[in-house]
Amino acid sequence: MEFIKEEREDVKIEETLSVKHEDTEEQTDLMALKEESYEHNVKEEKDQYGNDHDFLSGETSFSCSQTEKTSSQEKAQKKRTSFNQQDHMRIHTGESPFRCQQCGKRFTHKVSFKRHMRIHTGEKPYTCKLCGKSFNRKGHLNNHMRIHTGEKSSISHQHVKSLDQDENLKVHMRIHTGESPFTCQQCGNGFTEKGSLNRHMRTHNGEKPYTCQQCGKSFSQHGSLKIHMRIHTGEKPYICQCGKSFDQEGNLKVHMRIHTGESPFTCQQCGNRFTQRGSFNRHMRIHTGEKPFTCPQCGKSFNRKGNFNYHMRVHTGEKPYTCQQCGNRFTEKGSLTRHIRIHKGEKPYKCPQCGKGFSQHGSLKNHIRIHTGEKPFTCPQCGKSFEKDWNLKVHIRIHKGEKPYTCPQCEKSFSKQGSLKIHIRIHTGEKPFTCPQCGKSFDQDANLKVHMRIHTGESPFTCQQCGKTFTLKGSFNRHMRIHSGEKPFTCQRCGKSFNRKGNLNYHMRVHTG
Repeated sequence: MEFIKEEREDVKIEETLSVKHEDTEEQTDLMALKEESYEHNVKEEKDQYGNDHDFLSGETSFSCSQTEKTSSQEKAQKKRTSFNQQDHMRIHTGESPFRCQQCGKRFTHKVSFKRHMRIHTGEKPYTCKLCGKSFNRKGHLNNHMRIHTGEKSSISHQHVKSLDQDENLKVHMRIHTGESPFTCQQCGNGFTEKGSLNRHMRTHNGEKPYTCQQCGKSFSQHGSLKIHMRIHTGEKPYICQCGKSFDQEGNLKVHMRIHTGESPFTCQQCGNRFTQRGSFNRHMRIHTGEKPFTCPQCGKSFNRKGNFNYHMRVHTGEKPYTCQQCGNRFTEKGSLTRHIRIHKGEKPYKCPQCGKGFSQHGSLKNHIRIHTGEKPFTCPQCGKSFEKDWNLKVHIRIHKGEKPYTCPQCEKSFSKQGSLKIHIRIHTGEKPFTCPQCGKSFDQDANLKVHMRIHTGESPFTCQQCGKTFTLKGSFNRHMRIHSGEKPFTCQRCGKSFNRKGNLNYHMRVHTG
């Protein structure tokens, strides 16, 4: 009876390794499973060690060295009986010679070890011939067959109940009493069942005994492995009424909130509601100011892991997103998506006033300000306003005298990166912008646009006072000084003023000779 108890305990420990909600076939009829386990354990041990060992009665006919006979039949009997004695002695010695190479768990009996290995391999050798469902234990298949046959176990429910009812009742009562007798020595968390503690300990020791045979990824829980396997199989067993499928029940539950409108997570500070706990937790960091993700290299902190991962690429130089057409690489997937629109010519963002299209939403927002005249970015030092945040940042450098972009050839510095790029073309002689009509080339795109007005006859700048038109904004500004009388160029020697810089330069010759 001791032997049976040990074997049943071994089976029980194995089964706690699986996530409870995943093993539905084992939970459908708990009492029937216990009956089968009781029958099956006795049968398996008899099959392994021979019928001459009476496990139920505890009677064992171990051979005596003083009364051995020499016939071949009796020698075989002696060998089998001697093996049973050796196996039985492990109960007293505590010897567990069968060790799992994947998780390190040890077993006293080979049959227990074989059953355990099926957890890692995912092997289910026992298949129902009626519905095709497979099981990793013969007892579970026998139990399942009763669904088809309607057969009831020969062992009474009352008898099976008596085997474990005291222990099961104790565990159940902990739900009501709140008792958690199994405590983690590392973090102090308490658990109602030893199996739960064992699973929790894998968090600390990093143990991942369940390994995917296809990609080699390991998991701490059997249920996690089962979910992972659906990536390879493509199985999505949880189906919504709208037809969308999911590989996890939890994902289906979250999806259902789209149809029901349920938002169970409410912020107590601002009233915002969320369908997912993760979204709610991220939102709460806005109020608390918590930034749990800290860069180990520069100490900068972030309230989202995604932002932290993106920041780390600044240090590593990693650009995992590559354009397949031109080879340009990007740190963010969104940047690649926007870049692809250049190749496709896609401009999904349309101005509602003039119909102009843009490849980026931010570009449309900036464009809208041309129509509204909005300039929301104001310099705190001089009060000048700008349509774009970036323009303000560049402007601030004028006050600071900051010129961070330096030419490597002549060491001239610039406040804008674009200005440096244009300047470099002086050294290289590069003129990448070519007129398609006359072939003339320019070092700046703006200069080509102005040149094109010669061919088109376009004069977009019109004087409101006299109606004269101009192709260049500079020419228009100089003309307007005629009407306004403005003379911004003043001689530092005699104080005389002029409306054009060229006129001032000509005047200076009077003083210089």
